[in-house]
This record gives sequence, structure tokens and C-alpha cells, in this order.
Amino acid sequence: MNQQIRNSPETRQGSEPRRDPEGLFDLRYRAFLETVSHLRVRLHRYCARMTGSALDGEDIMQEALFEAYRKIGLLDDAQALRPWLFRIAHNRCIDFIRNRRTRLKAEAGYASDEIVLPVEPAGPGAGRAIERLVVHLPPKERACVLLKDVFDHSLEEIAGLVGSTSGGVKSALNRGRAKLAALPLQPVAAPAHDPELERLLSRYVELFNARDWDGVRALTSADARLRVSDCYNGLLSQSPYFVEYERGEPWRMRPDTIEGEAMLVVDRLRGEGWRPAYFVRIHTDGGVIDRIADYYACPWVLEMVAADAE
Repeated sequence: MNQQIRNSPETRQGSEPRRDPEGLFDLRYRAFLETVSHLRVRLHRYCARMTGSALDGEDIMQEALFEAYRKIGLLDDAQALRPWLFRIAHNRCIDFIRNRRTRLKAEAGYASDEIVLPVEPAGPGAGRAIERLVVHLPPKERACVLLKDVFDHSLEEIAGLVGSTSGGVKSALNRGRAKLAALPLQPVAAPAHDPELERLLSRYVELFNARDWDGVRALTSADARLRVSDCYNGLLSQSPYFVEYERGEPWRMRPDTIEGEAMLVVDRLRGEGWRPAYFVRIHTDGGVIDRIADYYACPWVLEMVAADAE
């Protein structure tokens, strides 16, 4: 798949639609991504740890980048780009957590917020462990621990990002660190078994690998949505999605379970062997596919999932 899939006008809410008869990737958005390219992996890492999912984190990072792109004219100081993007991403993460009611779930295990004993951050090399555990903290503590102990932001920077004061950040850090230190070992939850979804995904893979695009379309709803990261966000019926796969380099698709969720993996032929390249996330409603998220050209997602599996 190349980058000839472009953003649909409806993706760019708040900006004037741009017509592009050749279907080329939006050059202005690509230039914007190049400007923030050195921040993208860090932004994804932050969003992934805030939400507890590398894939949800990628979706939120994409939404944050689109929001920043639409509002880039409001930013006068180029030096403020980094904290500005983190603030947008942070706010998106908080909205996600609230919408999924994970905040209540996280706080239920820690009904008391009385713990304020100062606790020092874990020693060098513990960053990855902290990243995986912060999902059990309430959102503010989660953000403060991540931004300080993993991303090494200053107290003043964190206060600006989370809408607090330096003193408030210190308190949140102490509470979060204490809770992490007392956190019991968390059992790995077994993925939910959904026979109907498994059958649908198996059929999707079978048809996709056979390049039977009409058969694949028959599994989707008339208004099915497609998101290809950085490239397209709109109706599947209006995208050149299957054409791109038809003329792309050798690939194969297979079902798998990622982060406890039924997922599809696209393997690419590397030398004489097949290697996982990226994921495709399928959402169904009423026995038909209504949303597809293709994480093409997002290697940081695969790297995070692989690292967490080790």
C-alpha cells in the first residue's frame, strides 16, 4: 500500500474542504506530520500508556494530530509545539478514559486518596514496568507519573498539561508512586471468546487473502467506515483501499489476538520469510463489519506490542 490514499474532507472538520482529483495524499498534512515526526513516537507512547492500549493510543494520537493540524494557525510560537501537542493528546486521553468509564474502575480499587507519603521514582531501567502499571491509577496520577518518571517533564510543564499547580503535581506524584509500590501482581486476563466474531474474521481473512474484494465488501455495512492511519478517514466505499492492496508488495493476512482483542495481522515477505508488519482492527455491529482501522505505516504500534509481550 502506498500513500495515495488521502484524507477525506470530512476528516478535516473546521477547515475548508480541498478537492484533489488525483487522490494524492494531502501535502499540507504530510508537511505537518514531518514537522512533528520527532514527537510522534513519544506521543503514541504517552497515549498508549494513558489508555492501556497501543491501538487505542494510536487512534487517539491520530485524532490529536488532526485537531492540531486544524488549529495550527492558532499557534504563534513554534517552540510551544511540543507542550501544545502533548496537551491536546492529554485532553483526548482524558475524554477517552471518561467515556469508557475506566476512571471509575481504576479509582474503585483505591477508594482512599489519603496516601501522600513522598515516594521516590523507581530506579533506572524501571520505566517500562511503570508504563505498564500506570493504567491502574486514576487519570491525573497516571498522567503525572508518566510525564515525570517516564518522559522526564518538569513539574511546571506537567502542571500546564494537566491543568494543575506544581504543588498539585507533587501530591499526585506521591499518591501515584505510593499506589504503584503497593500494587499487587495483576493476573493476565484471558481474551473474551466470541465464536460469531471469530467466524466473521476468519471469513474476512479467507476472502482478503483470495483478493475477493466483492466478497469482502459483502461482509461490510453500506456505510462502513475506514481509517488508514495518516492517509484516510472516511467511508470504505469511497476509498481505494482494496486497489492499494491489489497492487502492493507481497502480503498475507491472518487472525490473531492482540491486547486481549481479536485482531488481524498483515505479514510482509522479507527475504524468504514472512514477518508481521502491522495490524488491522475490525469492529462489527449486528453481524456485519461497520468499522475498519488499518495501522499501515505505524511501526511504533507493532514495536510496543512486541515489547510488552516479552
